[in-house]
Amino acid sequence: MKTDIEIAQKAKLVPITEVVKNFGVENDDLELYGKYKAKLSFEKINALKAKENGKLILVTSINPTSAGEGKSTVTIGLADALNKIEKRTFIALREPSLGPVMGIKGGATGGGFAQVLPMEDVNLHFTGDMHAITTANNALSALIDNHVHQGNDLSIDLRRVTWKRVVDLNDRALRHVIVGLGGPIQGVPREDSFDITVASEIMAILCLAKDIEDLKKRLAKIVIGYTYTQKPVTCGDLQVEGALALLLKEALKPNIVQTIEQTPALIHGGPFANIAHGCNSVLATTTALKLGEYVVTEAGFGADLGAEKFLNIKVLNLPKSPDAVVIVATIRALKMHGGVAKEELQTENVEALKKGFANLEKHIETIKGFHLPVVVAINEFVSDTTQEVDLLRQLCKDKGVKVELCAVWEKGSAGGIALAESVVKVIEQGEKPSFKATYNLKDSIEEKVTAIVQKIYGGNKVIFEKKAQNQMIMFKKYGWDKLPICIAKTQYSLSDDPKALGRPSDFSITIREFVIKMGAGFIVALSGDVMTMPGLPKKPAALTINVDSKGNTVGLF
Repeated sequence: MKTDIEIAQKAKLVPITEVVKNFGVENDDLELYGKYKAKLSFEKINALKAKENGKLILVTSINPTSAGEGKSTVTIGLADALNKIEKRTFIALREPSLGPVMGIKGGATGGGFAQVLPMEDVNLHFTGDMHAITTANNALSALIDNHVHQGNDLSIDLRRVTWKRVVDLNDRALRHVIVGLGGPIQGVPREDSFDITVASEIMAILCLAKDIEDLKKRLAKIVIGYTYTQKPVTCGDLQVEGALALLLKEALKPNIVQTIEQTPALIHGGPFANIAHGCNSVLATTTALKLGEYVVTEAGFGADLGAEKFLNIKVLNLPKSPDAVVIVATIRALKMHGGVAKEELQTENVEALKKGFANLEKHIETIKGFHLPVVVAINEFVSDTTQEVDLLRQLCKDKGVKVELCAVWEKGSAGGIALAESVVKVIEQGEKPSFKATYNLKDSIEEKVTAIVQKIYGGNKVIFEKKAQNQMIMFKKYGWDKLPICIAKTQYSLSDDPKALGRPSDFSITIREFVIKMGAGFIVALSGDVMTMPGLPKKPAALTINVDSKGNTVGLF
């Protein structure tokens, strides 16, 4: 069986100028990065604003397992299939981070015959967006430390600097560091720490900004720490938002590539789906809606994290809410949610499937709670049996949702035709969605967090630790309490316990603290033990990645 990279390297790429020509994008609208990658110019983006929006399809999934779900693969394959049935379709995806690529998770360009190309470039340095975000983030850190070194006119309390440095790699040794050592000439010593680049607020800002002016306004609002009297200090107080925006100017432009079947894909931005909202950029999604009759996009992790944040945070910045939601699941993963060990997933087990279906059932209920139509996509594996498939079809039917098998990894667009037709039918012939958010922005922080826990996770109550309670009082004092909530929790469970698979019940969620993200425009609520700087596994993927004498990538998935 060929690997993803072997399939990708044998695929025939078409110049990106040809891929987008039929969508009304001319050569002068593109800023080329070689023959197969480009950025869309601001002039073209602005010229599209008056155009009508296409239909928006959001792809999400069950809670991820080590068995794999293939959400990105289904997203890409569905878009290819929609084009196959003559629905002019664009894709809007996130950019991969080097951390997971070099670590254990892998990239984010799909798999098999449902991939975006050139996959090596997209998964590695691409057009340099990640590096621009890293540079802007660390420039702000340097400017903070320089301000303190030069006299600290803003009275920044070094014990309360909240802004962290970043690097686009998994590097646990940088989680906690001391900077400014070496004497008076070297700076003022203080504790600091590193996050991975995708956890930076600047990444979230880039993905929510609508244009350069909005970008500058958001950068100015970043809270970098507090004074000795505990007043917030912002990037705007340092008067450096213009310089940071200049560093991000090119990165703000969406990137265009293609799938194996030449479906155009806007790949732009990739905020952490735990600590941030986990979706590609507003600019890319909005632009895709102007260029395509249909747009297929995805949210990070399961529907309890990615879809919830897409719908309660990102939709606030989009011209429309989704017209339909596709939930991706595999029989293998559902059996794991039903208690089957990974090494036993090849064996038929209808009882475990029936038990594990509870996880999918909750996500179906969650999306219906937003008043949006749902289609379930079952990503096929060779180990799936007829009895298991029939059972899953019946269970979905009993929940009143359409379900389709999907074999796009093996067959490309041909394996997603049934799914594409079902989604189109739901959108064009079904009842028009009447989108409803989980909470009202006017609600208190406590009310909004509780609504998410009870309605989305299925929990009973929320326990706010003392620090979180004090922060809620402070946030209300500063007028921050009307922002949307972004709960950071494990992706593996509906609860904050990663080992509680399936559909746990009678549980509470503990919020230990809040982090204000004024530039991004949301409040992060920290639950569980979410790492903002992941570590590498014992045998990282980097051990098998190489380049041959001709410059060809080897061993990348």
